[in-house]
Amino acid sequence: MEAIVFEEFGGPEVLHLKEIDEVHAGPGQIRVKVAAAGVNPVDYKIRHGWMQAAFPTELPATPGLEVAGTVDEIGAGVTGVAVGDEVLGWSETGSYAQYALAIEFAPKPAGLAWETAVALPVAGETAQRVLDLLAVREGETLLVHGASGAVGSVGVQLAVARGVKVVGTASPANHEVLRALGAIPVAYGEGLAERVREAAPQGVDAVFEAAGHGDLPALIEARGGATDRVVTILDPMSAAEHGVVFTGESTADRSVGLAEQARLVADGKLKVQVAEVFPLALAAKAQQLSEEGHGRGKLVLKP
Repeated sequence: MEAIVFEEFGGPEVLHLKEIDEVHAGPGQIRVKVAAAGVNPVDYKIRHGWMQAAFPTELPATPGLEVAGTVDEIGAGVTGVAVGDEVLGWSETGSYAQYALAIEFAPKPAGLAWETAVALPVAGETAQRVLDLLAVREGETLLVHGASGAVGSVGVQLAVARGVKVVGTASPANHEVLRALGAIPVAYGEGLAERVREAAPQGVDAVFEAAGHGDLPALIEARGGATDRVVTILDPMSAAEHGVVFTGESTADRSVGLAEQARLVADGKLKVQVAEVFPLALAAKAQQLSEEGHGRGKLVLKP
């Protein structure tokens, strides 16, 4: 099967399309014929070798956490799914490929486009996990840093649905998007804490850091100097340095939550943004754009 592979750590140029052995479903697994693969910031961090402590990677490796496609093999012990079913979920073997294995997955609602479906697993689960860690509740104010990105934009919507006031950081070009989602937009850059205070003069109760731009000191300042109820998903080293929580992945079963969120997306009650779709062979370009960090929404690959 064709897959994107990297055989050494480095920049996007180490990614290349290669013919590799097909994967097959083992016990507890399904095999998915990939219709779409999601591109996430953690993908380029793993490719650089920066995440070896959290995500040990043996080379050669195929990137990709998110997969959407059609079930074509079912391993022993798997129930509730049949060959031919359309699913979305998390890949065990790397989703930048023609086929991928999965253990955690949910049915794809009819009519939901593949590229929209694959934009949900990481963003939806991560946003829900962070909001639960922060324990934000109705009447509080939440600062979402990187609010127009794939994870941040879902976090904004889930928080607004809880009755939370949301202040969201983004480049000025994305401010109208944030207003449409129900957030008060503020710009990145120098003076961030002051702009947040202007947007939320009563103060910020919690901070959801989803940008990874090294802005934790400014976010802590915006929180009034407190480090409790500050969570980052992209900056583990800075988190340790500044005494805030870093969360990288869940240890719970993610399938039920994913199925519920997929239904919300299909019903138009939750929006996920797709920035751009690339053919599989252009995975290096997609990861380069992800690393530059200026996109609006999810980058997607299609074999």
